[in-house]
Amino acid sequence: MTADELCFLTAREMADLVRTGQVSAVELVRAHLDRIDAVNPAVNAIVTLVPDQALADAARADEARSAGRPLGPLHGIPVAHKDTHRTGGIRTTYGSRIFADHVPDDDELVVTRIRAAGAITIGKTNVPEFAAGSHTYNEVFGLTRNPYALDRSAGGSSGGAAAALACGMQPLADGNDMGGSLRNPASFCNVVGLRPTAGRVPQYPSVLPWSSLTVPGPMARSVDDLALLLSVIAGPDPRCPISLADDPRTLDGPLEVDLHGVRVAWAPDLGGAVALDPAVADVLARQVGVLEGLGCVVVEDHPDLSGADEVFRTLRAWQFQLAYGELLDAHRDLVKPSLAANIEAGRELRAEDVARAEGMRGELWERMHAFFAGYDVLVAAVSPVPPFDARLEYPCLPAAGDGGAAGGAGYLDWMRLAYWISATGCPALSVPAGFSGDGLPVGMQIVGPPGADRRVLEIGHMFETSTGHGRRRPPVVDATAAAVAGGESR
Repeated sequence: MTADELCFLTAREMADLVRTGQVSAVELVRAHLDRIDAVNPAVNAIVTLVPDQALADAARADEARSAGRPLGPLHGIPVAHKDTHRTGGIRTTYGSRIFADHVPDDDELVVTRIRAAGAITIGKTNVPEFAAGSHTYNEVFGLTRNPYALDRSAGGSSGGAAAALACGMQPLADGNDMGGSLRNPASFCNVVGLRPTAGRVPQYPSVLPWSSLTVPGPMARSVDDLALLLSVIAGPDPRCPISLADDPRTLDGPLEVDLHGVRVAWAPDLGGAVALDPAVADVLARQVGVLEGLGCVVVEDHPDLSGADEVFRTLRAWQFQLAYGELLDAHRDLVKPSLAANIEAGRELRAEDVARAEGMRGELWERMHAFFAGYDVLVAAVSPVPPFDARLEYPCLPAAGDGGAAGGAGYLDWMRLAYWISATGCPALSVPAGFSGDGLPVGMQIVGPPGADRRVLEIGHMFETSTGHGRRRPPVVDATAAAVAGGESR
């Protein structure tokens, strides 16, 4: 097996090879470090690398296997953590010049759980400044490029994680999602990302431990691997007051199910949230037949999401001013304008604004509960546009000419398909749905009722198995492989 083949195995296959001694953890980590050396300069996905530490940890992992010690489900698997996730002894910048040299003393909970399962930390993945926005660039490390088209955005805020997965630089990735930070980059980079039910993956530490707007979650190249990582990072923790008590092991295991009779509400634009780019609309339209071929009953319908926009924007601004207001006061010259505007918007909120948003969110919850009495899942686009020009901070959306869909030229407008779902509290999976005519990935969003994370994964797994879209490698990988082969032949 070549190093290239090794890096594109599934995480489960890698773990089995290490567990049985067919491949050492050192060999696996070294193969991924070589892959990073070869591909990362083109995409800038991994921004802090700790090769010596990773190889030392891998050697200890091999010693543990040789000694017959118990091995975790991720034993020997290399993982780079999102640069907004605190890693003890490893630089964590949050994509901000304020924290450019910051090295925390300890790991945050999601990192602790991944490492406790036997994974080997190899570095950190790039993010927008403080994870604000769905385009990954910052003044510390620069821009992360889309591996399917280097002049396009990789999405965000987990853009570095998604690009690294697509390029074979890591088989699993952690992230978090407020308004689409796991789903948008998964859609843009042809991988999978899950926004779990709030509390499924506990968050600690947190300045707002009772808030359910931001949730940690997993990313991978397949739904099956994503379920493996979810089972590791899920489960209750007493320091997170909203954490769910469910046994995380129920999230893993075979995902093959019979989908005959599964009720699917089909709403690509969520009933007019935005106008879909024709390339996205065309790709998604072809998926109705796929779902019906799997036995699903597909009906064009959508829930009443009125108020979702106000709910999300109000609570997001409130959360931003709480988390970053003091930093803005102390370092205004080091904060990007769009983030500063978010914080200032939070400062302008009145008590009645927040109360109104919370009340509307309660009404939204009730309507979603009623809607899912008639359907198993809701299916929509993840993003209304394919990966956009990386020179832009965000795309501007035109309003639909006759459909009445909202457009918008603001910082958040184009993300409505993701963040309206965030406001509902529902789990949502981004799974590859195909490619535009010019080869850009398009994702499909599968949304379930709160708590139905496992069901969403099952449907996503059957869909990806049927289509195979996620197996298409990005051009930058093939180009790098050809260059390496050419160098070796010389």
